[in-house]
Amino acid sequence: MRRSQRTLVHVSSPRRRLPALLATALVLLALSGCGAGKQALVPTCRAVTPTGIGSYAVTPGQAANAATIAAVGRRSGLGDHAITIALATALQESGLNNLTYGDRDSVGLFQQRPSQGWGTRERILEPRLASAAFYERLRKVPGWASLPVTEAAQAVQHSAAPAAYAQWEDPARALARAFTGQIPAGLSCTIATPKAATSGPAVLRSAALDLGPNALQHPRSTAATDWSEATWLVAHAQDLSLRTVSTRGQSWTVTAGRWQPDPAARTVGITFG
Repeated sequence: MRRSQRTLVHVSSPRRRLPALLATALVLLALSGCGAGKQALVPTCRAVTPTGIGSYAVTPGQAANAATIAAVGRRSGLGDHAITIALATALQESGLNNLTYGDRDSVGLFQQRPSQGWGTRERILEPRLASAAFYERLRKVPGWASLPVTEAAQAVQHSAAPAAYAQWEDPARALARAFTGQIPAGLSCTIATPKAATSGPAVLRSAALDLGPNALQHPRSTAATDWSEATWLVAHAQDLSLRTVSTRGQSWTVTAGRWQPDPAARTVGITFG
């Protein structure tokens, strides 16, 4: 796993790590006021900060990985604190990128090591399986549910920088709240207009892998469930070629890149590219 504290950047080279401070990279940060024109320049997803003032910006790829981590966490039954711990860990270890390289034999979102019993390289590079492995080890940490985020993360990771996870607690909590449905419309994404066509069955198959076999098919559900599924869809809108996602009186559209009032929206609905 990674041995040094690094700023979250969008890594482009598979052979080497980029410097921690790179002016041209997309850095995770709180943004208190960005206009729609600026948002359209680069595909970007934003999670509302825990205080509700400003947002944390990530790439659609990072948002999709965060959505998977959170979905696996929900299915584990460990609760929201566990999801925050997992997200903070992935932010520190990989910047929410599914890296094919790392320190020694470390790979993946959590920089897990095959030589340390995390599974094969192929399994670690599957975000769902890597997330499940993380939660399984977290479950075995005595008293993890009452530990601060950075202590719980360190108990799982055994990093050389044990305090490094603390810096990611706020963005991790913002992402966790959005993906668990605690914050309605807690995540929005500005992406390119889809060109490829997709289909309902394809979306259902993809959602079922992360969210469970009955995902997006509840005739009756809670607001939190609807918002968690809708937020997952927005995070995956780019790779699923979605044009709209709607639920609970609001709709996200690829043209607007944000949630807007929609009185006709009830349970989760989508349209495709």
